[in-house]
Amino acid sequence: MTKKIAFWIFLLGTIASAVVFLAATWDTHKQVATLSNVDKLSDRVVAGKRAFEKYNCNDCHTILGFGAYYGPDLTRVVQRIGEDGVRFRIKDPEKAFAKSFRKMPDLRVADTEIADMVAFFKWVGEVNNNDWPPQDSKKRLSRGEQAMVATVGVSPGAAVFQAKGCMNCHALRGTGGTFAPALDTVGRRKTLKEIEQYVRDPKSVNPKAQMPPQKELSDRELEEVAKFLSSL
Repeated sequence: MTKKIAFWIFLLGTIASAVVFLAATWDTHKQVATLSNVDKLSDRVVAGKRAFEKYNCNDCHTILGFGAYYGPDLTRVVQRIGEDGVRFRIKDPEKAFAKSFRKMPDLRVADTEIADMVAFFKWVGEVNNNDWPPQDSKKRLSRGEQAMVATVGVSPGAAVFQAKGCMNCHALRGTGGTFAPALDTVGRRKTLKEIEQYVRDPKSVNPKAQMPPQKELSDRELEEVAKFLSSL
């Protein structure tokens, strides 16, 4: 290969790469308004972002890929634990994380600021960010049916319980989250039908329930999870 041919390969390759990069950048900027839901960017959402920054939440949490990794990611926190769950954790972190080795300080956030932050988290959770983060991915949440078939060594209900991320809040045999009650003996306290109703719509059973309704579960998944929990 001569120096002249090498030069033209380099030049054309550089130009082609630049064109592709600029085209992709232009296309992304063109879609920003749609992807980021700017039409839903209310004054309350803006106030929530300011409260989020005021209390330096990024010092412990990530959101949209930015921040620290001490606490859970907050990109889709409303979808994961519900609005009431967010309010309770911010309002009374000492009680919410009493059994967790990771502690959240009580920042004495005002009720209006908590409401603003919930609005901000709801807005962030609706941003189209290519299904990030993975633990809250809708694809992951849809794997319950496959898990019932593919998982070896556990019951179908146990497989769904794990695949749906229930152990982010609940513990079994000392493993799992500490925010919600451990479920080792839930079968002694509730019948299968009571468990089904509670999982599908917690507030219909307990108006003070912090758990969000599990609307993502199919009827079959709900049945298998209830069978599993009622056997404990």
